[in-house]
Amino acid sequence: MADQKAAAQSPPAASADVFIRHATLRQLQLLEAIVRFGSFTRAAEELFLTQPTVSMQIKKLADAVGMPLFQQVGRAVEPTDAGREVYAACRTVLRALSDLEGRLADLQGLRRGRLRLGVVTTAKYFVPEVLGAFCERYPGVDVALKVSNRERILDRLADAEDDLYIIGQPSETGNVDAVPFAPNPLVVIARSDHPLARTRGIPFSRIAEEQFILREPGSGVRDTILKRFSAHGLTPRVRLELGSNEAIKHAILGGLGISVMSLHSLTLEAASGRLVLLDVEGFPIERMWYLAYSRSRELCLVARTFLSFAVDHEPEIRAVLAETNQALRRAAG
Repeated sequence: MADQKAAAQSPPAASADVFIRHATLRQLQLLEAIVRFGSFTRAAEELFLTQPTVSMQIKKLADAVGMPLFQQVGRAVEPTDAGREVYAACRTVLRALSDLEGRLADLQGLRRGRLRLGVVTTAKYFVPEVLGAFCERYPGVDVALKVSNRERILDRLADAEDDLYIIGQPSETGNVDAVPFAPNPLVVIARSDHPLARTRGIPFSRIAEEQFILREPGSGVRDTILKRFSAHGLTPRVRLELGSNEAIKHAILGGLGISVMSLHSLTLEAASGRLVLLDVEGFPIERMWYLAYSRSRELCLVARTFLSFAVDHEPEIRAVLAETNQALRRAAG
């Protein structure tokens, strides 16, 4: 009788068993992406699904949990308290499966495997060539590439969401190792008919008089150039802040100002002769690209192999940069 009374007073069996039986890994992937982007639409785009499909799957997951997982806040969506709990659990599950995938791939050598790579936006101009050469040598390896601004990539690095990260400045945390592997010079770029295009030895103070086009806050290039201006006791005359290198190049061609950019981002434009490299005091700013990884996550065999391969690929990267530099200088006449 006492057992029957206790059973009547205990809460219905829920949760864990219902969740395990009704939730799917795909739904967990969707929830993770929605929390990361704050958007059902962007999550759908990343996972190659329609928005109605995403909404339906999240509704099924919420039904399994028994509580709403998201709430509308302005134009974005944010997780509810229940959503945050499920998100924390799904991160643990997805990371465990990712680590398992790496360990299983290690057992097969480099015949199979997956490389998860986080890349800052500017590095996307040369990383595909390195990846192409790597995949040609190791055709059984699949690559998952995440491209975002420096702030977001550092967040992913802090959470060890990927195997390796390509960044322009090492993280200052003590839990990260960073290996320099390729040059990343920053140069001053203008339209080919700019009055300073054929001037040599331009003082830094002179370009401070020009209208500047900068990347958005969170960009490593932006931070570097603002520090350089500050070191000279100057402030740039910022005309525009744009969220991509492509937009900046179009703005320069539209006569809206000059900018400081990574030489890597100018490879395709170098041959056109429409952009030129200005010969400014203190430029190029010599920086490096780094391959970074979190010490909290052991590198799998594929990641270790790619790290070594990228370091060895440095001469090819330097050769491309040298050709780009020469073409931009020729455009200046």
